[in-house]
Amino acid sequence: MRRPVRTNSQWGRIIAVLAVCGFSFFVHGGAPAVSLMESRNFVAAREMVAGGSWLIPTLNGEPRLAKPPLPTWAVAALQSLTGPTENLALLRLPAALAATLLVLFFWALARELTRHQPAEAAAPGRTAWLAALVLASSLLIIVTGREGQWDIFASSLMIGALWLLVRGWRQPGPAYAPLLGAGLLAGLSMLSKGPVAVYAVLLPFVGAYLVGQPGYRRQVVRQGRGTTLAAVVALLVGLSWPGHIGLALAPLALKVARTEVTSWGGRHVQPFWYYWSFFAFTGLWALVALLSLVWPYARPRLRGILPYAQILGWLVASLVLLSLVPEKKERYMLPLMPPLALLVAGLLRYWETWQATRPQPATPTADVWLLRGWGSLLVAVFLALPAAMVLSRLPGFGVGSIWFAMAVGVCGALTGWVGWGVRQVRPTALVAATLAGVGAIIGLLMPAYPGWEARKGTPGLRQLRDARQEPYLRRIATWRSLDTLHVKQVWAAGRAVPVWHPSVEALAGLREPVVLFSGGNAADRLPTGWERYVQLQLLDSFYLGQDQQSGYWRISRIDPLKHPHNKVANH
Repeated sequence: MRRPVRTNSQWGRIIAVLAVCGFSFFVHGGAPAVSLMESRNFVAAREMVAGGSWLIPTLNGEPRLAKPPLPTWAVAALQSLTGPTENLALLRLPAALAATLLVLFFWALARELTRHQPAEAAAPGRTAWLAALVLASSLLIIVTGREGQWDIFASSLMIGALWLLVRGWRQPGPAYAPLLGAGLLAGLSMLSKGPVAVYAVLLPFVGAYLVGQPGYRRQVVRQGRGTTLAAVVALLVGLSWPGHIGLALAPLALKVARTEVTSWGGRHVQPFWYYWSFFAFTGLWALVALLSLVWPYARPRLRGILPYAQILGWLVASLVLLSLVPEKKERYMLPLMPPLALLVAGLLRYWETWQATRPQPATPTADVWLLRGWGSLLVAVFLALPAAMVLSRLPGFGVGSIWFAMAVGVCGALTGWVGWGVRQVRPTALVAATLAGVGAIIGLLMPAYPGWEARKGTPGLRQLRDARQEPYLRRIATWRSLDTLHVKQVWAAGRAVPVWHPSVEALAGLREPVVLFSGGNAADRLPTGWERYVQLQLLDSFYLGQDQQSGYWRISRIDPLKHPHNKVANH
């Protein structure tokens, strides 16, 4: 009989978690093109740094009130230190740090939730450590942590609030410091994406933590004053910016609030069961995640490792609350990932203990066959990686390239590693191979991502990012658009391009040239009689996407006439 699994050194665990976070959130951070949500965040941050208001963010010169400003402040603060930049890897750094903070907060929370479980006697803290590794390498966490938008900030800070709440509630004496810290983090979460994390993270967790747990309810009652102060702090911090906006821009704020509430039931509407495949968004952990949800299988095995009913209740409550909202998107499943990662870690921990104590040789059991099935899926993924590089036919990644050679070597080694782990029934080998596989996929495939995005595009199409470098545009300080320019194009312009509907009087008072953007002929969009006061000249054009079907816009220039007359300028 083998000896039970023992604990690793704490420093070794920290290094392992940070290494996984480094690959998951930082390596090749600039590879994907800027997304729609990122464009909004980055444009608003750019305008803050360029002299705009930090309390009333703007998007292309117009107030941006639909989302709270904390993630935008983070990007703007970074640019205040580094200077204005369009380096996407750098601009995504705050989101990557928030994702890393999410993993660390969750690790601490998982440690609190499993601290008194019987399995902790053999390997203290190992279940929580495995949970942190699983979360850091889960597909949805990776995707969200590599994109500079709001969701990762809200979830990260709220998980931190949960950790400090549990820590404070379980202290025998007054615990004002952790509880006030929890209130602060909850308030900052609200400043990141409003009440979303309160609804999808805080409420499900507190409900699952207290229901059927009279001992825990007594703890909360004992810490009643501190908990009340935490709630007050959370509301003061979380409502500070909306309160300021409500006082400064009351009519506009009310209009935006109505639009946002309406959008919950009118945009991106999906059926109630849309999120029920959530376990697949753990990526390479998907099979283990699914097994951890099967009550008859998982509950007897996880007893003594973690409070299974409580964690599953947290997950199910969050899933139901999210499913009740008509508006649904894949990234909205982010609150489901922490409790699911803890369930996965519990099952991994059981397999480790079971493998270390089972008699040798032994007749294959259900657990052996499940481990073999998980290993087979890993092998299929590792073998598919080089094949995908060949089939994609991306320049520099085909047969004979250095990237392909590395993929074959790494995936071959991982396949052999998994095969050995399956033959020897070593769950730890499969865990390590999964983590290494996630790193290999990111390291080998992310450099190919820009080529993959542009694979169906038409080479050589002129983009706004190219046109804006021309000296005849850079010399002109004022840029305006006669139509609403898409926010991605505003980001590509490198500066604000506000919508402009000039009157004849405005054209008559013009003293400096203006660059005009338009979706059609600019002359048709100017007011009647414009020819008497300005001269219009077509300068350039650019496509909106990677192919000609995306459409194109015109770039024109208007100059005030020195001697206004009725002569119509060539255009």
